[in-house]
Amino acid sequence: MTLTEDIARLKFEIEQNSFQNAEDVERYRIQYISKKGFIPALFERFKEVIPEDRKAVGKLLNELKQFAEQKWNAGSEEFNKESKKEKEGLFDYSAPGWTMPKGSRHPLSVVANEINSIFSRLGFSIAEGPEIEDDWHIFSALNFPEEHPARDMQDTFFIEKNPDMALRTHTSSVQIRMMESKNPPLRLLMPGRVYRNEAISARAHCFFHQVEGLYVDENVSFADLKQTLLTFSRELFGEDTKIRLRPSYFPFTEPSAEMDISCTVCKGAGCNICKYTGWVEILGCGMVHPNVMKNCGIDDEKYTGFAFGMGIERIAILKYQVKDLRLFSQNDMRFLKQFRTEW
Repeated sequence: MTLTEDIARLKFEIEQNSFQNAEDVERYRIQYISKKGFIPALFERFKEVIPEDRKAVGKLLNELKQFAEQKWNAGSEEFNKESKKEKEGLFDYSAPGWTMPKGSRHPLSVVANEINSIFSRLGFSIAEGPEIEDDWHIFSALNFPEEHPARDMQDTFFIEKNPDMALRTHTSSVQIRMMESKNPPLRLLMPGRVYRNEAISARAHCFFHQVEGLYVDENVSFADLKQTLLTFSRELFGEDTKIRLRPSYFPFTEPSAEMDISCTVCKGAGCNICKYTGWVEILGCGMVHPNVMKNCGIDDEKYTGFAFGMGIERIAILKYQVKDLRLFSQNDMRFLKQFRTEW
């Protein structure tokens, strides 16, 4: 039997074929259209046709293929609609919906949002900056001397292709960007992720989160800094919280101080959390150094300002008494479910 005769015979078969259900449609597809079906087999025989007849036979083959596919598409559409109607008929739209399990916020997000909320009520606006920074914004503009240890490779992740670029080690770089681009008065809060080249342990990590604050205006004093931090501490840890400022050193502030709060666990009586001192350090602060003002083009004779910075992980550890810093980044559901809150 010639290929032309087989084409005519197969077309007659397809015309006589009828579908009673979706299974018939699938059997039809396998028998006629699939890779091992009758129609692809006819296309394999097409190469045996003599050149003079190929145009006519090729046209018949294509018409057969289109006819078979149209019949299959029509059957598929018909029985898919019927199947959908059957499923819809089984569904009770008046039935109550399924209860979705409540999610949980990450503890660092909870603490960061609370810190942002407190300072927003004190008039601070949120500012953000890039995590990859140049030496000027990370160190030089912040009055870091060339020989300062923080510039050492053991502390900072430098980008190999350009030694002048690095992952920021603190969000103070955002302070520089804001002071360069905006005129005082400035009252800004800068949260974000920072990176340090440190060995990962229960007390240290190669990345963590900071939030820093900056207030620059005329007649800003250390008393303003102290009252701001006292208000913040009592809002976050409770009305009975006390603060203590100890002299310290930072290249970008003068004078500088470390701030402690009365231990939230023992209330100052002494415990293993506060190492039996009754105090826990939470942040560093100070008056913005005149050199930093000058580097940013701000008149240090007219304006003064204060700055402070704290680690969000440190605050979360105190707030929730977490003993291992690594838990915050391990995505362990057993740990995260403990912080389930209402959205």
